[in-house]
Amino acid sequence: MSATSAAPAKEKTFSSRTSGKGKATVGVQGKAFDRKLFGRVFAFTRPYRGIFWWAVVLTFVLSIVGVIRPIMLGWLVDVAANVYERLFVITEGSNWNARSIAWAAEVSRALIGPGTWTLVWSITVVVVLLLIVETIVQYYQAYWTAWLGQAVTFDLRQKLYAKVLSFKLRYFDRTPIGTLVTRVISDIETIDDIFSQGLLMIMGDILKLLVVVVVMFVYNWKLALLSMVPIPLLLWSTNIFKNSIQRSFQDVRTQVARLNAFVQEHIQGMAIVQLFGREDQEYRKFQEINREHRKAHIRGVLAYSIFFPVVEILSAISLAFLVWWGVRDVLAGHATLGDIFAYILFINMLFRPIRQLADRFNVLQMGMVGSDRVFNVLDTDETLPDHGTRSAFDLKGHIQFKDVWFAYQDENYVLREISFEARAGEMIALVGATGSGKSSTINILSRAYEFQRGAVLLDGHDIKSYALSGLRKSISVVLQDVFLFSDTVHNNITLGDPHISRAEVIEAAKNVGAHDLIQRLPDGYDTEVRERGSILSLGQRQLIAFIRAAVNKPKVLILDEATSSVDSTSEQLIQQATESITKGRTSIVIAHRLSTIQKADRILVLDKGRIIEQGDHQSLLAQDGPYRKLYELQFR
Repeated sequence: MSATSAAPAKEKTFSSRTSGKGKATVGVQGKAFDRKLFGRVFAFTRPYRGIFWWAVVLTFVLSIVGVIRPIMLGWLVDVAANVYERLFVITEGSNWNARSIAWAAEVSRALIGPGTWTLVWSITVVVVLLLIVETIVQYYQAYWTAWLGQAVTFDLRQKLYAKVLSFKLRYFDRTPIGTLVTRVISDIETIDDIFSQGLLMIMGDILKLLVVVVVMFVYNWKLALLSMVPIPLLLWSTNIFKNSIQRSFQDVRTQVARLNAFVQEHIQGMAIVQLFGREDQEYRKFQEINREHRKAHIRGVLAYSIFFPVVEILSAISLAFLVWWGVRDVLAGHATLGDIFAYILFINMLFRPIRQLADRFNVLQMGMVGSDRVFNVLDTDETLPDHGTRSAFDLKGHIQFKDVWFAYQDENYVLREISFEARAGEMIALVGATGSGKSSTINILSRAYEFQRGAVLLDGHDIKSYALSGLRKSISVVLQDVFLFSDTVHNNITLGDPHISRAEVIEAAKNVGAHDLIQRLPDGYDTEVRERGSILSLGQRQLIAFIRAAVNKPKVLILDEATSSVDSTSEQLIQQATESITKGRTSIVIAHRLSTIQKADRILVLDKGRIIEQGDHQSLLAQDGPYRKLYELQFR
């Protein structure tokens, strides 16, 4: 299917950037978790529901297994302490010289006495096995959550790109391309973190906290209370940190979108920047945007640099309370050394999830912001209605415009009361000053834009009654500004259509008169033309566009000022190509050079969106009207 032209800048009557930047600031404000939004993201896990539930189960297992280890290690410390106490009793009061075989025998019996040795080894083996199990479970849990996140983002990115492909050109006129690139790439990456670093990890951390707190109170409620004295202060500081980093994440995403849009636009327009000597001014603009981007990141770094030391200080205070009161309990016989050792590990397990929760809530928040931006694009109703069922397979190419009015925005009409007819096989030419409505007329015919009033008929049927894909397959467009992808000549001609063979491409190239030119390229039809066809001249790019149109065998051909930017030699080649490609099919030609349209069946002269004169070349010259003045202006 041939691409249609975007709204020409010369005919647009509105600003094209405001709404795009406005959209970039939309986000989930003030919420770390939006249930409705997450439900939409979670719906993408449906094909992978088995993997998701396995990841959930492993998250729960990790939370429980991690708490068992400190208990076992506490028992091990108590056993070691009992053995040490027995040794102390055995050796107490004996002099150094008396330590002999009898003392060694007593020590051996203490170490390997009934139950002691077996218990030490049993606990050690269990702890090692728990470590192995925890490592294996953690591996699979991390792998499956990451796999799930990538699977969801893959499907979501596919759907988002398909949505972007369906947008009408008006959407791209007012949305910065860099903003869309941010949505399709980096914003979707944040959704991956919802699964790999966000929701499941938060569930696991909360469960681990609950289990740790319950176990601590069951074993020794006094030590548990002492250990948790700094917790209210920690929760308060965590909430401040969460709010601060949330605002920072919002700013970062907005500044990333601005930076992407600026860089993409200015690299594409680098020729204009350099030719007009605007390097210093554009560099200063970039500095300002980049400075705002840096400030947004630094605000996040500042929040982290304050919060993490605060957590460490509070953790140390908790340990201090535990040691201060725990030693008294041990001496009083209300607690054991194993209890103190276990509670030191519990404190570490208590503070680490709380510290990570703040970070993970913000990762989740960032994912929610990214999700909101992505779904804003998915919810955008900017697609052309495609309710037509009529096939364009046997189209003849009879075109009728009846009192057509069209505006790019509101009621700022660029076409007014346009009426004309092109019979099958005729060539119709559109001429007029810049901004007169020529390109807008062909954009309506290819349904790149929708008109507001009137009717456009194709073979006597409303153009909207045709299926959009079939209609565009039957209409090929050769634009003034030819866009070539960074690919081979062959792929730029076929646009990746596997049904078009190399033989058909060569035949079309010969008909257009460009076969020899392509053969002289380094690799012929397999030559990489680089970005936007930079290794080719304007004339060569135009000829490739003619081949692209011809190889699709369209019923209707549109040529939009195809010779306006080429030299005289290339113009002769393109005129020959025009004669070849327009033969036997309905053609609408927009031309500034009147020499290229003298053989047209009918010429329409447009001015300010209206047809002010029409007829063939000779009849229009015979009249003392606008066409004759244009002709004399060019040739005399």
